[in-house]
Amino acid sequence: MFHPGVSLYIRVFALVLFSLSISAASREQYQRDAAPPSVERPLSLAILDFGNSAPARVAADKLASNLKGGTNLVVLDRDQVRAAAHGAGYEGSMSLTLGEARDLGAALGSDFFILGDAQTLRRSPSNGPVYFDSYASIFIVSARTGRLIRWERPAFVADTPAAAEQLLLSELSGPEIQHRLSVTVHRAHDDERGERELTTAEQIPIIEAAPDDEKTAEAEGLRLPRPYRRFVPAYPESAARAEAEATVDVLVDLDADGEVTRVEVARWAGFGLDEATVETVRRLHFFPAKRDGIAIPIRVLLRYNFRKPPK
Repeated sequence: MFHPGVSLYIRVFALVLFSLSISAASREQYQRDAAPPSVERPLSLAILDFGNSAPARVAADKLASNLKGGTNLVVLDRDQVRAAAHGAGYEGSMSLTLGEARDLGAALGSDFFILGDAQTLRRSPSNGPVYFDSYASIFIVSARTGRLIRWERPAFVADTPAAAEQLLLSELSGPEIQHRLSVTVHRAHDDERGERELTTAEQIPIIEAAPDDEKTAEAEGLRLPRPYRRFVPAYPESAARAEAEATVDVLVDLDADGEVTRVEVARWAGFGLDEATVETVRRLHFFPAKRDGIAIPIRVLLRYNFRKPPK
């Protein structure tokens, strides 16, 4: 089933299973290095501007001040963060690949960072009076992994723009959002540390790139996988409220039977688009990839381009 607001692009990677042996001495050394110190340093957080307008900067400043006080996070200086983001070439995108997010995080020099968008919009409904909608889209990103670990979009309406903005700023200054974001950052840090320990202790598959087009693949004796049926994720209501348009990339591991064994978001977009994509991809079944007539496991990059449905 196709959705008019979503298009699909497929790229393929070959999956080569490779056993990585770790000596007992190496494992012991890693465990010593990975063990948390007796006094762990506070986590650092960078908060980027939520846009170029004065209200957008005020919104980001309010959130930064809120997280700086009352949490054990080190919130980096806003001017330094702004300069670092500019130097890295960041132009305000809210849909990044994992690599782009890691590069931005390295430039910022933080453990996690928040990017977002804040605006106040005039709404003119056909069946009611004019009102103003003030919102902030808030994305928390891990600088180490590049993953989007949480998004939220507080929004408030009022009869005047000043009143709507004041409601939003009160939310960004409140204890509830302070608690939610602080817990999210610390929980993500703990989860990532657990993932590092697990990855080191297990066998790690090595992935090598395969040709992007079928002609080159055929010349190398490779037949690319084909889905039995193409399902396209629905455009979720959470994205519709934000009028979001974005691209989501997912890396999908297929076994030799063409069944999905793993899905990882490689370019995130937030607003529920990532979750809708992963849920749909897990329903796919493929004719398996074959090399010289023998079925093989393979990695596929699926790209979904989301556009606002026509009104």
